[in-house]
Amino acid sequence: MSSTPQPTASRTHLVLIPSFNTGATLVSTVRGARAQWNPVWVIVDGSTDESQKPLRAMAAADPGLRLIELPVNQGKGAAVLHGLEMARAAGYTHALTMDSDGQHPAALIPAFMAQSQQRPESMILGKPIFDASAPLLRVRGRRVSNWWTNLETLGAGVADSLYGFRVYPIEPLIGVMKRQPWMRRFDFDTEAVVRLAWRGVKPINQDAPVKYLSADEGGVSHFRYGRDNVLLTWMHTRLMLEFAVRLPLLIAKRLTGSPPFQR
Repeated sequence: MSSTPQPTASRTHLVLIPSFNTGATLVSTVRGARAQWNPVWVIVDGSTDESQKPLRAMAAADPGLRLIELPVNQGKGAAVLHGLEMARAAGYTHALTMDSDGQHPAALIPAFMAQSQQRPESMILGKPIFDASAPLLRVRGRRVSNWWTNLETLGAGVADSLYGFRVYPIEPLIGVMKRQPWMRRFDFDTEAVVRLAWRGVKPINQDAPVKYLSADEGGVSHFRYGRDNVLLTWMHTRLMLEFAVRLPLLIAKRLTGSPPFQR
């Protein structure tokens, strides 16, 4: 990595990659991200498959790559929060999150970061473009979550609630996460956009392809239909109860074009 030209280091925007037991795919994902952006931080969330071992040497040789290893698996949201708090302490204002399993398009990192730099008050959300590799059940199932998210945000404009390739403003995201104990596992991506929209952070959607790797290609998925759908159902139940309380304020914001409903 050090023998080829690398992007100039940003002082405001960084890439955060949470990872748990993604095998050899982690290395290729990190290399792809580093080719596009500097810095890249990897949060290893208690992995037991030793997928982080090659990254130790890579990080030692590359000042644009930082490896953070958590001793125990805590969940995607918890790993992201850990990275966000460290990033804030280091002076960063925005973080692009991407999965470590090869599904997200590293080549689009500069475009998403540029959009964030132009609209720093907003969150830049990937809108997935699926190909034939996408499981039909997953594609159909996310429509349910998207419908609920659209209702909970009163149509603030979130095109996809589950696609984790996004740029977040760090300070408001830490703020909403620290106020409650949820958003620590698979519920992170959806609840983050809902609560940020409630806080007045406008969603801006950008098309982005998503690739589901087969097992032969090194694909690893920790999604469990029963467990994670129960988690999402509980999450939307909580959000709807809070939405009922927030509804008058959301209506007022929508009628006046206040964030997140501004153009």
